[in-house]
Amino acid sequence: MKIIDIIKSEKPTLSMEVFPPKTTDNFEVVRIATEKIAAQSPDFMSVTYGAGGGTSRFTADIAGNIQDKYDVPVLAHLTCVSSSKEQIHAQLELLKSKGIENILALRGDMPEGMEKEHLDYHFAAELIREIKEYGGFCIGGACYPESHPESATSFDDMKHLKEKVDAGCEFLTTQMFFDNNLLYNFIYRARNAGINVPVVAGIMPVTNPRSIKRICRISGSALPQRFIRIVDRYGDNPEAMKQAGIAYATEQIIDLYANGVRAVHVYSMNKPDVAQKIMENISAIIK
Repeated sequence: MKIIDIIKSEKPTLSMEVFPPKTTDNFEVVRIATEKIAAQSPDFMSVTYGAGGGTSRFTADIAGNIQDKYDVPVLAHLTCVSSSKEQIHAQLELLKSKGIENILALRGDMPEGMEKEHLDYHFAAELIREIKEYGGFCIGGACYPESHPESATSFDDMKHLKEKVDAGCEFLTTQMFFDNNLLYNFIYRARNAGINVPVVAGIMPVTNPRSIKRICRISGSALPQRFIRIVDRYGDNPEAMKQAGIAYATEQIIDLYANGVRAVHVYSMNKPDVAQKIMENISAIIK
């Protein structure tokens, strides 16, 4: 099933992101965790792509397993900056062979020591255009409510985002954010820039305070004082922090739905218990 058809429905949707194993040794552990999340019947699940494409085969394997075994639609991530055109087409063939119909097209991190002039792809819009020409896939893209960290201005960020949409991107999924007002402002600016595709809100339940610095570096997101006080108060108590982090994420999700955002994507970090608790917290809301 195409993701665009799911998120355009009138019903509020809740989806989950999981990541593949880094090595073959961890495959079974990851498979079991992702299956436990799939068994909770989210509206769809996304599977990330390893740095430099190193776990690309595992992405397809985990995504195919979820879809085949639990009939949960999957969204496979695909990055391009470290890949050749031949490698990208090989990945498209692999995903197609597993019956996967949805791709989140990403640039990915620039490999250290690689000269830009030697790259086949420099921007996600180029990958989106390539997938569109290949045909058969619903294509999503990423966006940053607080602007991409590499964008000089928010206007430049919107310009590049519009290029993705014009290339064939059918929906956008945000990086994590911790203040819903940032998303509402982003959607307003995007609509003014002529970006009218659906926006899926990405929410990260922070259950481990040690991960916060890394999260903020990846997402470019600032932490509101309200959230900082929660970490200060409960950060030294793992069980309390886990409960508080889930509660904070749940409150964000409920507020998003109440304000007309129909699609929410939870960065589950392969934690079935966290995914289950959030789904339980909003079970009546997403009926």
